Amino acid sequence: MPRTRKKKIPVTNTDKASSSSTPTSSRTVIRRFHVLLKKQRQLKNVSSANAEVLGEIEHEIDELGGLAAYQRMSSIGQGNDRGGGSEKVLIQWLIHMGLRKRETQGKLRLLEVGALKPDNYRTCMSWIDTTPMDLRSRHPSIVEQDFLLMDEDENRGKWDTISLSLVVNFVPDPRDRGRMLCLAHSMLAPDGLLFLALPLPCVENSRYLTFDKLQSLMNVIGFTEVQQKWKKGGKMAYWLYRKSEGDYKPLDEYRKKNVCRQGDRNNFAILLP
Repeated sequence: MPRTRKKKIPVTNTDKASSSSTPTSSRTVIRRFHVLLKKQRQLKNVSSANAEVLGEIEHEIDELGGLAAYQRMSSIGQGNDRGGGSEKVLIQWLIHMGLRKRETQGKLRLLEVGALKPDNYRTCMSWIDTTPMDLRSRHPSIVEQDFLLMDEDENRGKWDTISLSLVVNFVPDPRDRGRMLCLAHSMLAPDGLLFLALPLPCVENSRYLTFDKLQSLMNVIGFTEVQQKWKKGGKMAYWLYRKSEGDYKPLDEYRKKNVCRQGDRNNFAILLP
C-alpha cells in the first residue's frame, strides 16, 4: 500500500495557534518580523521615507499574519519546552531572599511584562500581587499594553519587582531594548528588583554583547546584580538585579555597537537610547 505524504504547513500559516511549530520555523518567522519591524520603524522616523517601500514592508508583515502571528510565534518560543516557565526561577530567588515573609510590608507588587498566562504566580498569591501584561492580551486578566508606551511619571517608583522574561530579545531595535531597561529602572521602587531572562546565545554568542559587557551596561543604568543562573550548553540565562545608583561612566560606548568578539556570531545588542 503506497504511503500518503502529509501536506506541509508553511511556517507563516496562522490558522492554528499550536505549539507544534518547530524551534527553527518559529525562529525563522520571528527573525523576519524583527527585520521588517526594524525597517518599518526606521522609515516611519524619516519624513522623506518612500511610501511605496513602506507599503511593501507593511504588506509583508500582513502576509506573515501581522501582530497576531508574531505574538503566537513568540509564545511558542516561550513554551516550557523552550526555556519558558522562568517564573519558577524568580519565585525561588524571592523566597531565598526571605521576601515571602514580609507580611508587615504588604504584598510584593510585581509587573510581569510579556505574560502569556494570567496565573503564573497563582501559588504565591498570599505574598505577591501580580499585574500580568502583554502587547496582545490572551486573557481578560492580562493587561494589553506596550511596556515602552507606559506612562513613566505615572509608574515611577510604583513596582517592587518587574519581570522581563524573554521580552527584551523580542524587541526589534537595540535602542528600544536599552530604553526598556531604563524604563524598568525608573518604574521600580527604591531597592526594587528586576528579573531578566534571555536566550543564552544572546549573550554567550553575540558579536556585540558579552556577560561582562551586559554587567557593565546594567551598572551604568543603575542595577546591581544579585543573582545569575545559566549553564554551558544550556538554552537560557537568568539574572536578578537590584535598583541602585548608576555608575557615572561615559555613555558613548553604550550608545553604539562595538565588536566584542569575531567569528560566526549573532548580532544581538542592547544600546542605550
